[in-house]
Amino acid sequence: MPFAKVRGLLLLAAVLTAVGVSRAADAGPTTIKVESIHCQGCAKRIVTKLSAVPGVAKVQTDFKAATTLISPRSDATLSPKALWEAMEASGHKPVKLQGPAGTFTEKPAS
Repeated sequence: MPFAKVRGLLLLAAVLTAVGVSRAADAGPTTIKVESIHCQGCAKRIVTKLSAVPGVAKVQTDFKAATTLISPRSDATLSPKALWEAMEASGHKPVKLQGPAGTFTEKPAS
């Protein structure tokens, strides 16, 4: 195999590896602030709805702070729009969503 082809393949492999590493580093938790979380039943509905979103590994709620922390599976990128809509489906109005895709105070487009 000519040296130029080998060098090109090595360069392509390095670029693909770098892209994969940066995407994995970007995958982090998402926090959603809501107006309020009243009771254990509210928290359970939130966990149920958010856990059904593709790629969600873990959901934790904090009553006092009225926040929910959503952790993705290691191989997943979470959709801010899907998370926002799941929170709405739980009967709670999101005030702020903050995660790897950015910070939103209105329903994200995607």
